[in-house]
Amino acid sequence: MPTASRPAPSTELLARAARIRLACFDVDGTLTDGRLYIAGDGTETKAFHVHDGLGLSLLKRAGIAVAFVTARTSPAAEIRARDLGVEAHTGIKDKLACVDGLRERLGLSREEVAFMGDDLTDLAVLSAAGLAAAPADAQPAILGHVHWQSLHRGGAGAAREFCDLLLVARGDAASDGDAAGARQ
Repeated sequence: MPTASRPAPSTELLARAARIRLACFDVDGTLTDGRLYIAGDGTETKAFHVHDGLGLSLLKRAGIAVAFVTARTSPAAEIRARDLGVEAHTGIKDKLACVDGLRERLGLSREEVAFMGDDLTDLAVLSAAGLAAAPADAQPAILGHVHWQSLHRGGAGAAREFCDLLLVARGDAASDGDAAGARQ
């Protein structure tokens, strides 16, 4: 399926992206398509895109810390994060406080933090992030608070596109050899 082309990123966007040392991602609607599959016994499942997973792994290999920050308590998100070797913070009611705690633990400024989210529960952290991003299908109410929006929908490559932007800005665009050894 062809993707719409995007103009080259602005100098200001690349400068913001080059400063990032911590990239945090909402889960539902950002790393997934936002749908919840709940069985009769209460078991919840989610679908994650393998391209997004590889992008997150490439960020880690480039020295950028990666974390999931989601309001829902989600064993599926915790398992996916563990598979990728990234932090998972689930059941988070105050995402900004969580991300600020991660940032402080790593000794970073807010300008060194990126956050990708899609809805009102992400608004405070998007407004505070040095680089705020959203999937193509994010809620319109948050779009005035992001620096960049993916051409892809949540759960369909939006996170990978964002990861690629961060890597390009740092001069760390993945080669085929780099990708071959990364987790997906």
